[in-house]
Amino acid sequence: QVRLVESGGSLVQPGGSLKLSCATSGITFRNYAMEWYRQAQGNKLELVASIGSNGIEVYGESVEGRVTISRDNAKNTAYLQMNSLKPEDTAAYYCDARSGTMTYWGKGTLVTVSS
Repeated sequence: QVRLVESGGSLVQPGGSLKLSCATSGITFRNYAMEWYRQAQGNKLELVASIGSNGIEVYGESVEGRVTISRDNAKNTAYLQMNSLKPEDTAAYYCDARSGTMTYWGKGTLVTVSS
């Protein structure tokens, strides 16, 4: 059974930092690209960042320079370090694992940026 479990979301003040984690099981993690998406209330799903099985990183325009995606193949876990958070970063954050036509999703973790 494939499982992706996001954690690390919380309430944080503007300018603060958070590190999200996406723990996986049931997949050969090193073969999968890992992605972080977010969805703010009333908005479409937006790609935040992705990291390929080869380690190549891609970032969404709205977060570039403020977030870093990483992966630990030994721990089957992907991470999203977010700095200089803004109120507009408030959203549910989801991770997915993608390989070829197979994509698995987690249930999300909520990030709220507010003073």
